[in-house]
Amino acid sequence: MEKKKEFNPVKQWAKFIVVLVLYLLFLYWVKSWWGLLVVPFIFDVYITKKIKWQWWKEAERPVKFVMSWVDALVFALVAVYFINQFFFQNYVIPSSSLEKSLLTGDYLFVSKVSYGPRIPQTPLTMPLTQHTLPVVECKSYLDWPHWDYRRVKGLGTVQLNDIVVFNFPAGDSLCSAPQYQAYDYYQMCYGIGYQLYPNRPDPDSLTAETRIKYFEAIYEAGRQAIRQNPAEYGEVITRPADRRENYVKRCVGLPGQTLQIKDRIVYLDGKANKEPENVQYSYRVKLKQAIPEEVMDDLGISMEDLTSLNTLGYMPLTKHAVASLQARTDVVESVTINTDANDLEIYPLNGNKHWTRDNYGPIWIPKKGEKIQLTLDNIAIYERPIKVYEGNDLQIRDGKIFINGQEAKEYTFKMDYYWMQGDNRHNSADSRYWGFVPEDHIVGKPIFIWWSSDPDRHGLGGIRWSRLGRIVDNIK
Repeated sequence: MEKKKEFNPVKQWAKFIVVLVLYLLFLYWVKSWWGLLVVPFIFDVYITKKIKWQWWKEAERPVKFVMSWVDALVFALVAVYFINQFFFQNYVIPSSSLEKSLLTGDYLFVSKVSYGPRIPQTPLTMPLTQHTLPVVECKSYLDWPHWDYRRVKGLGTVQLNDIVVFNFPAGDSLCSAPQYQAYDYYQMCYGIGYQLYPNRPDPDSLTAETRIKYFEAIYEAGRQAIRQNPAEYGEVITRPADRRENYVKRCVGLPGQTLQIKDRIVYLDGKANKEPENVQYSYRVKLKQAIPEEVMDDLGISMEDLTSLNTLGYMPLTKHAVASLQARTDVVESVTINTDANDLEIYPLNGNKHWTRDNYGPIWIPKKGEKIQLTLDNIAIYERPIKVYEGNDLQIRDGKIFINGQEAKEYTFKMDYYWMQGDNRHNSADSRYWGFVPEDHIVGKPIFIWWSSDPDRHGLGGIRWSRLGRIVDNIK
């Protein structure tokens, strides 16, 4: 028979005081005094013991065995939820948009404390999932309750050229069919809409108001085509901000700055921003023979890069890789920058300005508390922040802009916004394609790489030992 532990008042009171102080400090940090309702239960756990929290310890063996595992599992899930929500979480680089700074297969330790953790907007969610339960493929969170955005004070704010994890802003709507879930829903709507309007007028020949209506018609045609074909696209579903896909990019524009891209270089308020050391652009490479494996290893050329060269005729390269390949005249015939430019997929999608990925803007990045004059020429740029991210009703009637039913010639922003781009500049879906990142979408700051494995290799040979423990802030 299991011996019952004796109650030691001094020891129990000491435990209670330590736990209570830590808990009160946490409540003060998050500024949520509703948590005081839990204090009586903490008191009971350590002092009064009126509630039998572990009743199953006195049950028969089968019940005791099962409940001990249930108890351990629940404790682990709660602990993981608490730690991931307020302190840190792990994140894996799924694509090549930041190569060669961060590589596909890098696992990051992401700090929530660096910029301050968000109070969860959808608090009832299964730990270790973002939005979908594995196997059963259903939502891993409940839409109710839904709390307004609030961020706890952190150690600092997003700085220029920080690598940042954030929720995908355009991920509020998506098609549920698996083959389309990774696609930008709005890009799809416009793309399909353009196909339905083969004889399109030149937007530059239209007046500002007519041009706005033209793009609305394009979008609506594509949206209706998707909704009327659920067999192909599935249902159109929505996700709250904190349940959208996690993205990781470099912040190249801060609130209040005017950004412009000229010949691939980012300018802020007229001054060129320093490019990352491993920035990549796509180049057309004509080969005389296959690139030797040792050269690929030395330059970090992946199988994905070679596939791009074989299928598209170009591949991403750093400045160092370009110089190295040009020096290998026995292997390479020529290396030239890829200047292909498409202005239809560039933000704002509903106001084509003939900007491209290499020549973009100028565009002012909204800052909390600052005003902007609204016109029919710039409303396409700021419509989504005003309407979607800040929850206003925005309409255009008779050549005038109305916000919440009132004619508006200016608007004061409620949040800070950021401009994010990948270091693999010609192979990155970023702010150039879907616009600003609102502050309520910021997740955290990667601190270091705790694991890294090459997807092109398997076993111990695929472990990138030199990257383990590497500090992300040192990757400039």
